[in-house]
Amino acid sequence: MDFNVIITFIVCILFLVILGKIFVLPFKSILRLIGNSIMGGLIIYIINLIGGLWGFHIGLNLITSIFVGILGIPGAVLLIILKFII
Repeated sequence: MDFNVIITFIVCILFLVILGKIFVLPFKSILRLIGNSIMGGLIIYIINLIGGLWGFHIGLNLITSIFVGILGIPGAVLLIILKFII
């Protein structure tokens, strides 16, 4: 096997590894945001189930679920406070 062929294989493998690293990091962030948004939607749904006994309701939509998904439980508390204020 020629030395140039071996160097070409090594460079191609390194290029693929670097390219893979570049695309995997944003993909993990997107998956984390989707998972957190689903959890935020579940938290809002549970709040609506419990609050439905007293006539309390928070709209379950993409914006509120992403808001709770990014901020977590403090985001849910902020939505409850906003609901009481508005």
